Amino acid sequence: MSDLDRYLDAATRENTRASYAKAIRHFEVEGEGLLPATADQVAKYLARFAPSLAISTLRQRVAALSAWHRDHGFPDPTKAPVVRKVLKGIQTVHPAAPRQAAPLQLTLLGQLADWLDEAARWAGSRGDVPGERRHRRDRALVLMGFWRAFRTDELLRLEVQNLTVVEGQGMTCFLPQSKGDRQAEGVTFRVPALSRWCPVDAMVDWLTVSELTTGPVFRSIDAHGAISTDGLHANSIPRLLRDIFARAGLASPEQYSGHSLRRGFAQWANAQGWDLKSLMEYVGWKDVSSAMRYLDGADPFAKHRIEAGLSERAEESRPSPTARPVPPALPAPRVPMVDLEVRLVLSNQRASRSGSAKVRKILNDSCLAPLAAQQVDADGQRFHFSLPDDELLEETVAELLDDLHRFAGNHHFHLDADVRERSGSRRWE
Repeated sequence: MSDLDRYLDAATRENTRASYAKAIRHFEVEGEGLLPATADQVAKYLARFAPSLAISTLRQRVAALSAWHRDHGFPDPTKAPVVRKVLKGIQTVHPAAPRQAAPLQLTLLGQLADWLDEAARWAGSRGDVPGERRHRRDRALVLMGFWRAFRTDELLRLEVQNLTVVEGQGMTCFLPQSKGDRQAEGVTFRVPALSRWCPVDAMVDWLTVSELTTGPVFRSIDAHGAISTDGLHANSIPRLLRDIFARAGLASPEQYSGHSLRRGFAQWANAQGWDLKSLMEYVGWKDVSSAMRYLDGADPFAKHRIEAGLSERAEESRPSPTARPVPPALPAPRVPMVDLEVRLVLSNQRASRSGSAKVRKILNDSCLAPLAAQQVDADGQRFHFSLPDDELLEETVAELLDDLHRFAGNHHFHLDADVRERSGSRRWE
């Protein structure tokens, strides 16, 4: 690869390149499309796969086609009115209610942080090195994620050598890459030192017991307390957090995810009276519409405003104590699980056919095992697993497919892969 190609590749994130390449391959192979494409071809492609692919997947395919045409110097057909109109029609015919992870409230954060601190102290007093390390890591991850409103990928990009503790004030974290850093200049985040549930103290405690001096901050820990050289995988974070919440005794842990920390801080800061500009700067939002998706008003159901306007007559007309009692409120709905099947077909890009068993083991260990996927055939081509049917489902499945293709490509294998809902019509490729 020439220096020019290397720099051009570096301008686009690896995950983005892989997902765009997969989208183009789907358009050409499954969609039987030709590149460069016309607006009508793109519109017909979208209409053909609208019943089987989620609207978010279709929008990602449009983005990939747009990028391909721009990069190759062709007019962008995705900007044509017919493409925009068919996307709007698909959204109308196949509506999907937006799902969001529940925000972690400050009281629950405190309960969680105190439980993890006590558990770490107890493990340390008994000489339980794996337990102490695991609890210290989890406490640092939760408090850093909440108080800095980090995205999951930002938490996992933190490296020890890029952290600097400023005594009595806080800590700086330099991230060479971040979603909001469009110019790839790197971003420095400042983490405050707090009098209670302090993220800086939690991070120092974790780095002390882990003895890490360089590399990823948050890593897996085996049953013997050994710390991995690699950072945690993004797909493992929702499961890890829900496990922590369950062990700490939080109700309905399945409703939480990595976004719960970011949403929790945003809603807490909003309730404390932070002005929108300051909150957007702190959290890293670039536009108001992004911020609004995370914030609920102080009275999201307008209950207090309506109650305040009720007349005294309505107050006096309440049922007497002998009237039929009002039934208790129903519990919050539990997030359902969806059963999925992933299908894998490997083919060697080289003349030799050897090495497929090794690559299958790598795919299983690196991508499928963190999701507790179970092999259901002798050839290792079909696996079953379950995920919460929440707002992170699309993202988790997309990351799984991106990682599978990346690991296969790194070992010179071509991979055809898709994920299907076992009892439904949803499908991801």
